Amino acid sequence: MSRHCEKVKKEDIKSRSLCYYQLNELCKEESWRMFRIIGDFVEGFDAIPPLLPSVTIFGSARVKENDPIYQTTMRLAAMLAKKGFTVITGGGPGVMEAACRGAYENGGISIGLNIELPHEQRPNPYSTLTLNFHYFFVRKVMLVKYASAFILMPGGFGTFDELFETLTLIQTRKIRRFPVILFGSDYWGGLVNWLKNNTEARGFVSHEDMELFKVMDSVEETVELVEHWNKQEEGEFEEEQLP
Repeated sequence: MSRHCEKVKKEDIKSRSLCYYQLNELCKEESWRMFRIIGDFVEGFDAIPPLLPSVTIFGSARVKENDPIYQTTMRLAAMLAKKGFTVITGGGPGVMEAACRGAYENGGISIGLNIELPHEQRPNPYSTLTLNFHYFFVRKVMLVKYASAFILMPGGFGTFDELFETLTLIQTRKIRRFPVILFGSDYWGGLVNWLKNNTEARGFVSHEDMELFKVMDSVEETVELVEHWNKQEEGEFEEEQLP
């Protein structure tokens, strides 16, 4: 253990050492921890590609079964599954459970990319495949890398994090463009208006950047957009393979 971590360990800050936290804890046994990170990547790279095409669905882990958001998410995932899409989620409760359940109960494949958290996160019973990750950044790569589309239901900080990180990756061309759908104008409308009236108005993002996502309210239209985009992408891929 480095001197820094020894010092931190002795200092009780609010009854917790900084070494309790994963990123801070990287200061000890770094080389062995790298093997764990590589192992997480390998597991995801091996398991997910055979199950494509896929759609990743995000949203609050705190949504209850009787919430309209839960029921809408189930219906959305069910329709995607019937169209042949694998549904990928963070593997936990709330919207994640609803998405996995919608696919599972309609004969589809649902992948839960689970991670252990201090609260909220527990694997839901509707994932046909569960992968467990130790680090958020590895899990994020898997949520993004294989998606034909992102659908973001109403959610909290985690959902906003996924939204803006994904838009940044598309904006900077680190990943190919795909549909990023904010489902529910009553929830997302305020954020979109703020972005237009402040961020875009001040020139911090361009008008083209604001077109990287779409707000939708119809389950049927959402599925139709995802299906159309996927067929278009498959067509372009086939053309690229021609001699």
